[in-house]
Amino acid sequence: MRRAASSARSDAGRIAAMKPLLFLSDLHLAPDRPKATAAFHAFCAGPARNASGVYILGDLFDSWIGDDVLADRFPAEIAASIRDVTASGIPVYIAHGNRDFLLGPRFMTATGATLLPERHVIDVDGTSTLLSHGDELCTGDIAYQDYRARIRSPDAQRRLLSLPLFVRRLIAAWLRRKSRDATSLKAESIMDVDEATVASTFRETGVARMIHGHTHRPATHVIDVDGRSRERVVLADWHDDGEYVSLDGSGVARVRIAGADAAPMQAPA
Repeated sequence: MRRAASSARSDAGRIAAMKPLLFLSDLHLAPDRPKATAAFHAFCAGPARNASGVYILGDLFDSWIGDDVLADRFPAEIAASIRDVTASGIPVYIAHGNRDFLLGPRFMTATGATLLPERHVIDVDGTSTLLSHGDELCTGDIAYQDYRARIRSPDAQRRLLSLPLFVRRLIAAWLRRKSRDATSLKAESIMDVDEATVASTFRETGVARMIHGHTHRPATHVIDVDGRSRERVVLADWHDDGEYVSLDGSGVARVRIAGADAAPMQAPA
């Protein structure tokens, strides 16, 4: 009987170890994006429940102006879907993006998720992997990096959060319009990562793999840094369909999920 119980525990451990880690970013969820929202709810109800962990690497929301918006129905429903995942025993980790850097402790408590630092290193089957939103890698966009440094400072965030909610809504709408206008005038190369910054980040952290979003250029890049092969996995932004990366010992797989269909459609990495 003891041997049987031990064998059952061992089998359970092997099954858990086989479950992949799932990575997603740049969902930009908002009430006026119902298809992406439906895909996210389907993700939480389906694939996320069969993972060993879920990492949302920034821009879960198209904007986040403070945790007090959890009183609104839309963000409360998103938080509830994440809470269903964490309540089932699957850990969820969330990083700040450039649109939702004001996500705070109240949201993490409501969802049961863990807030990640700007850079976070994990081990995936012996491969050291750096996780980030990715906007800090776009150093060619000097105007954005200057803005990022100002708006992400603790003082600036305290001032923003001290404003009445209706004022923050107006500011968020203005910033979204300003961002769209600025983006339309910038060269494509400026809005992508800077290759020298990527190489220096690999050197600084010593990792073999990097996973990030932000650029909306999903791809898997293999690059040489000081004679060593490194992998950079760029996550997709969400539109009518969602896409996440599944990562386990067998490597990287990109999986698409559409609307309320919880059955994912796998695509090559």
